[in-house]
Amino acid sequence: MALAGARFATLFCVADVGCGRQWSKVDCGERMIITVTLNAAIDKSLSVPNFRLGHRHRAMEQRTMAGGKGINIARTLKALGQPVIATGMAGGASGTYIVEQLTEESILNDFVRIREESRTNTSVLDPTTGCQTEINERGPAVSEHEVELFRDKLFYLARGAAIVVFAGSLPRNVDPNLYATLLPELQRLGVTTVIDTDGEPLRHAVRAGPDVVSPNVVEAEELVGHEFVGESERASAVQEIVALGAREAIMTVSDGCYAQVLFDGKPVLRRVKIAPQEAVATRGSGDAFLAGYVAARYEGRPPDQCLRFGVACGAESTVRFDAALIDPREARRLMGEIELTPLEPEESIA
Repeated sequence: MALAGARFATLFCVADVGCGRQWSKVDCGERMIITVTLNAAIDKSLSVPNFRLGHRHRAMEQRTMAGGKGINIARTLKALGQPVIATGMAGGASGTYIVEQLTEESILNDFVRIREESRTNTSVLDPTTGCQTEINERGPAVSEHEVELFRDKLFYLARGAAIVVFAGSLPRNVDPNLYATLLPELQRLGVTTVIDTDGEPLRHAVRAGPDVVSPNVVEAEELVGHEFVGESERASAVQEIVALGAREAIMTVSDGCYAQVLFDGKPVLRRVKIAPQEAVATRGSGDAFLAGYVAARYEGRPPDQCLRFGVACGAESTVRFDAALIDPREARRLMGEIELTPLEPEESIA
């Protein structure tokens, strides 16, 4: 979508305000939320009853959408009425489709166009069992020049941003340290930084001191180097992640999250959960969670409310076939069904 016109001028004026790392309410007329999707994709979702490997099937239902974690988060933020711009890399005919669909959805976007083709990810849901199978392509190889173009674009856009969310994997040939190298300049601009990735990119990024990291259980286990057995170890996991360098950590689980966040500058430990919903598909629920959390944080809500709203958005998204689509009214209704429990931190974790 072209970034010209009155709407962009209103939403994206540059503000020399260092409030990105605070809980004070952000002026929505001046600063935006940026989501970064470096490995953007076309997401194809198929509903196939009685799916079995090695057999021919016909899909009962199918959807094709612009995807990748950052794009999913941008879509949910748009549904929640927050000013958001999606950026990243997109290439070939697939990249054109991604950009055009975002434009059709009225999601502001500004992607670096790359030479190689963006990937396609396929998800197969068996509605009779609830089992979901995902096949994600590796994605395009990206040149150093294309990475530099993205870096320049991000820092330009960030001058008018309150929050930047880095979400998803990196394309081939990209230094796994990339997210980490981008954080210091963004923080110098007063921008709150949020990381949702895995593997080496997550390990490097955590050490660079992001404001928030939000892995799932598998990603968190890989990050800290051991499996979690029971509630106490899951609660301790977010403390371990903070000890590695993040200011705050949120680990998503199937029924909510564990979090260590700052309340009046002091770390507090929380367990937030909701009763299981009648799920249709879980793909993208973590993206919906993070979008809800970021939306509430952008509005200056207290940490507990941010966590509650994130869990509500994640749960609401599971009742839909499409990834990360939510009904904001239903998400707000679910807030009343969420249980938040303060936990005692483990003093031995430095």
